[in-house]
Amino acid sequence: MRKIITVPTAIGMFLLIAGITTGIILIQGAKSFRLGATSAATPKDVRVSNTNDSGFSISWITDAPSRGFVKFGESQNSLNETALAATDKLSTAHSISLTNLQPSKNYFFKINSEGSDFDSNAIPWSAETAPTIGLPDSAIIISGKVQSAGGIPVSGAVVYAQIQSASALSSTTSSDGSWLITLSLARATPKLAAYAQITNQTVVDIFVQAGADGIASAKIRVGSANPTPTITLGETKDFTNLETAGENGNIPEATLELPENATASSKFAVEQATALAGTSIVTLESHDEGEVITTTTPAFFGEGPPGVTITITVESEPIIKTVKVSASGGWNYAVGSELPLGTHKITISWRDVQGILRTLTRTFIVQAAEGAAFEATPSGTLTPSPKPTPTPTPLASPFASPVPIPDSGILTPTIIMFILGIGLIVLSAFVLTVLI
Repeated sequence: MRKIITVPTAIGMFLLIAGITTGIILIQGAKSFRLGATSAATPKDVRVSNTNDSGFSISWITDAPSRGFVKFGESQNSLNETALAATDKLSTAHSISLTNLQPSKNYFFKINSEGSDFDSNAIPWSAETAPTIGLPDSAIIISGKVQSAGGIPVSGAVVYAQIQSASALSSTTSSDGSWLITLSLARATPKLAAYAQITNQTVVDIFVQAGADGIASAKIRVGSANPTPTITLGETKDFTNLETAGENGNIPEATLELPENATASSKFAVEQATALAGTSIVTLESHDEGEVITTTTPAFFGEGPPGVTITITVESEPIIKTVKVSASGGWNYAVGSELPLGTHKITISWRDVQGILRTLTRTFIVQAAEGAAFEATPSGTLTPSPKPTPTPTPLASPFASPVPIPDSGILTPTIIMFILGIGLIVLSAFVLTVLI
């Protein structure tokens, strides 16, 4: 006698087939989801900069806001050290500094972005630290601001600065879009065994990488670059025609000729004293009160009366330095030793034209070594940008054991198939949750 499939049996078989189909669809969808998410977090435009004898900076961008860190070590198969970002904020532009490394030594590294490790075509990137040569004779600083096309300050963008035959330097923009780089820390390529020769007429190439917000570039001579005119994302500017200071950094002198019968008057003397009193204030332009900086060897600069001697004290471990305001009315000082992470205070003291001792005090917070703390590495040491394609581990597709066609009127096999179908659907949903 031919066996007839009853309605309960048909319902059980339908649920079983639906469970298998749903499982396959959900698992494949989860694989596609993970692959898309990983692709958006893939590091691009990977660069090495700020190389000195004890470290260097690594920067990259991603298509989607993400978090990342760097794994590094002295061999390709031993990347046991980790360098973290200065902030845990999601971003499409990233920069991390490696510190406390050995001079003239090659290091290998991978970038972990959103939980996945990336390298350069299955090989870690590599960069070499520079030899030890001490500090430059003087601090040459360039600075500026970055804004969007709508005039809004851009924070977290990576600013690169490079001069001919020298290594690249970099810094990140602060919350108000400002940046500062100590250009005198650039080393002559390819050996990096000496600091680059820089004059006021030296041309600096500036490149701004803001990730998803866009890029910008500019050219400017050193004598006009502190500050550099505001750079707008999406634009390419040539500021090399701006007037620069002389090769010695002095401004032109003016000569005032008086008639031969001119005599001094008390009125002129009063005006002169007033003018001197008005220019007797020393300012600190490089740092705001409570500002968070990303370098352990910050550079300070400001303005003041030409020729005035100022005393700079950096705490918590007191560092005392005396500098003189230049003829152009500017002063600068770069800390020669690394400051520990945490809160510090800078006190600037000087005497005004009346001989009164005046002071200016500000606090700042060091979060991580960055920017001006290091010299840059030549771009030739960097391997090509990674384009890895993560391959998710395949999961076994759900399957069902053969179920014999039951005799009509028997509900037990139907119930079994019903339970199997529901179980496969639940299992598929669980797998999807785990994968996501």
